[in-house]
Amino acid sequence: MNTGRRSFVIGAAALTLGAAAGAWTRTAQAAAGYPGKPVRVLVPYPPGAATDNLGRMAADEWAKAFGQPFIVENRGGGGTMIGTRALAMSEPDGYTLGMVDSAFVINPGLRGAEVPYDTLKDFKPISQIATAPFVMVVHPSVAAKDLKSFIELAKAHPGTLSYGSAGVGSGPHLAGEQLRQHAGIDIQHIPYRGGGTVITDLLGGQVQFAFATVPTLLEHIKSGRLRAIAVTTSQRVDQLPDVPSFAELGLPGVDLTPLFGLIAPAGVPDDIIQKLSTTIAASIRSGDMHGKLTKMGFIPVGSTPAEFARRIQDEVRKWTEVIKRGGIAAQ
Repeated sequence: MNTGRRSFVIGAAALTLGAAAGAWTRTAQAAAGYPGKPVRVLVPYPPGAATDNLGRMAADEWAKAFGQPFIVENRGGGGTMIGTRALAMSEPDGYTLGMVDSAFVINPGLRGAEVPYDTLKDFKPISQIATAPFVMVVHPSVAAKDLKSFIELAKAHPGTLSYGSAGVGSGPHLAGEQLRQHAGIDIQHIPYRGGGTVITDLLGGQVQFAFATVPTLLEHIKSGRLRAIAVTTSQRVDQLPDVPSFAELGLPGVDLTPLFGLIAPAGVPDDIIQKLSTTIAASIRSGDMHGKLTKMGFIPVGSTPAEFARRIQDEVRKWTEVIKRGGIAAQ
């Protein structure tokens, strides 16, 4: 290589390294001063939904931790896809984040090409905030005291036991589908327009059983208006210490445990993601937020971005298989 050519290559390399170093410095400086203004938190539900309530409580705690307002903005509709798409299209500067729950990992298998973003590529996970145990309950008129007798009853009278859910592809529906597949029973799913109506009809005996979060059903279980059969977590939950888990009873495949977490658009710098995750996870694991989550009936998690990414990947894979095996289609 002649001297002129060598000088050109060295100069070009120096410019490239200099540009890279400059970009790294700007990113580090941006992270050091982040957040320097209010942060939007998109919630893909209307006000009052469980994910919205959790997001608002969390946003108040994050505002205290970071010294800037975290403002919840509701973008409901489209099975959560409208709000999540808005997040994917947001400026990747760390000032627009998004709450997600189980719909985020169910939609790829349920809606396929209808999903207007790539669940695994268009976002960066920040932290899984919490999960919430589901419990299967039956109306007292059902002649089943435990899971064994429920399965025996379902097999003796196929297609007669019905359960309600907030709609096709919702968490309670898929928990029931897991039960159907793993127990080998014929049960009838009845989709409703909302979860509240399901509980009303269950209490009235119009449907025989249902799945819902422990906080939703705890009062009815304690009063004897509903009978708890099993929880979907791998172990028993503190609120229902006498209720076994499906895993404990030999059906580990009935394992719906909804996730609630925070994500960002894919282009947000890793330094900002890490700063968010470190602070948020610490507050979830041991701060005031831990106690508030527990009081609300959630199980605090506080994962790293990598841990949350693996959970998302695993859940997308799992629910896609459940949906395909059950021949479930969005309505």
